[in-house]
Amino acid sequence: MTLDTEAPLQLTDDGPNNERANPRPVHHTPASSVSEATTGQTAGMIRQSAIVNLSPSICGTLMRAQPHSSSAVHHHGEQVYCVSGSKGAIVWNGETGKEERVEMRKGDWALIPAFREHQEVNDGDDEAVWVIVRAPGGVPVVENLEGWGGSKKE
Repeated sequence: MTLDTEAPLQLTDDGPNNERANPRPVHHTPASSVSEATTGQTAGMIRQSAIVNLSPSICGTLMRAQPHSSSAVHHHGEQVYCVSGSKGAIVWNGETGKEERVEMRKGDWALIPAFREHQEVNDGDDEAVWVIVRAPGGVPVVENLEGWGGSKKE
């Protein structure tokens, strides 16, 4: 499945595309159609598009972290990032400037606020898979940084 990630959808309340009067159909993405993302990549992680550019309000991806790997330090701009996974950890630079870490266990959820710099870490011997939901916006935003508090990587 190829998705157009350049032109985000817009909700409308008037005209022929009125979302309230003519809601879009339910969209189903079978596991076999979840594809490696063409945008929003972070070194050290495999990001796969599941629900991308199908809604102007929200998007969903899978993040796969191979054993003993970590992502680059990054943030997701104005998007709020919600994650559920069974392994791995989220590391961020806390309010005191000291690195903080939370381990993800099966059924756990974490909310990462807009512009919060963080890393995904998998110290384990098995792949970690996370379901990621982001809003607002139908396309994932990832801004990789040159370390904590660093400038944007080009």
